Amino acid sequence: MSVTIYHNPRCSKSRQTLQLLTGRGIETRVVEYLKTPPSYKELQRIMSLLKKQPRELMR
Repeated sequence: MSVTIYHNPRCSKSRQTLQLLTGRGIETRVVEYLKTPPSYKELQRIMSLLKKQPRELMR
């Protein structure tokens, strides 16, 4: 299995998630979204995969 994580190294939950994935041997592509933000097209693709609206993902 391979996953992509949009990661913020300053966020403890993001670090914990990355540690969990790597600890389980899951191949992980890390994108530091503050340095390399996803394009509008990529955000649309992610929202489609999640079957969610942007508002549903806001804290």
